[in-house]
Amino acid sequence: MAEPEIRELVRQIADPSLALLTVEEAARRLRIGRTTCFRLVLAGEIESVMVGRLRRVPADAVPGYVEKLRHRSVEAA
Repeated sequence: MAEPEIRELVRQIADPSLALLTVEEAARRLRIGRTTCFRLVLAGEIESVMVGRLRRVPADAVPGYVEKLRHRSVEAA
C-alpha cells in the first residue's frame, strides 16, 4: 500500500467528525474482529441504529461500550 493510501486510511479510521460508524469501523476502533463486533451490536451490548437498511454505530457508543466494560470489571473485583 502506498504512503498516501495509508494516510487516507488512518484519517478515515480516526476521523472525529464522523457521527455514525459502520460496524467494521467500530470494530477497528475497538481493535476487535468484525464478527465479534456484529455479535455485540446484535446483542445490544454496543448501541446501533438503522439508517434505511444500513446498521450504523453512533461514534460515542464506542467509548460508551468501553466505559461499560470498565465499570463491569470494577464491580467484579
